[in-house]
Amino acid sequence: MSVCTKESDLVTAVLMYALRCLAEGDQAALRNMNFGPHEIEALRAMTLSDLYRVESLRAHCLRIRLDRQVYWPMVDNLQRQRQSEETQHNLIAADAPLEMMQTLFGFNAREYSRLRRSMSVDPAVGRPPEPNEETSHTLWAAWVVRVDPEAPELLAPDDYLDLHRETGIGLRAIWHLTRQWSEHGDLKGVIEHTDDQDG
Repeated sequence: MSVCTKESDLVTAVLMYALRCLAEGDQAALRNMNFGPHEIEALRAMTLSDLYRVESLRAHCLRIRLDRQVYWPMVDNLQRQRQSEETQHNLIAADAPLEMMQTLFGFNAREYSRLRRSMSVDPAVGRPPEPNEETSHTLWAAWVVRVDPEAPELLAPDDYLDLHRETGIGLRAIWHLTRQWSEHGDLKGVIEHTDDQDG
């Protein structure tokens, strides 16, 4: 009985990758792995049984080297995706509306429903209640601190969560009101006027 080692696992995985490159005609990838014509011919003759036999071999035919110029952008991209998914889950948990998730992340209705079900979020019923004047003023004050008067279309997803946590207002109402305000046009003038009144 052969004992599978981490080294044999690695060799088998690389050989399977090389076989796929061969089947797809990816000669460049094979050359990058130092496969020459003779190695390719041997690879072409390899069978599934040969791959199983690799598990019993102690020889290691690979020289592994990390390419940092590729590794760190990959890690950064994975981290951004992980943070984005965490934000999406937090927004859904806080009952973000479909339109918000469509606009911020490109969700379709099926993805939105699937994620809500997977997180056991109850279906939304009807329109959100309109905040009263005091609540709207609280939201306005918190929103204008974050919004860019030159480009007031959207905040970053985490900013909407911060507004929700800071004001206690539901995300549906936050999205509805802030979208209305941003569509008014001259937000810069409105903010300056508000600042003048406060001063």
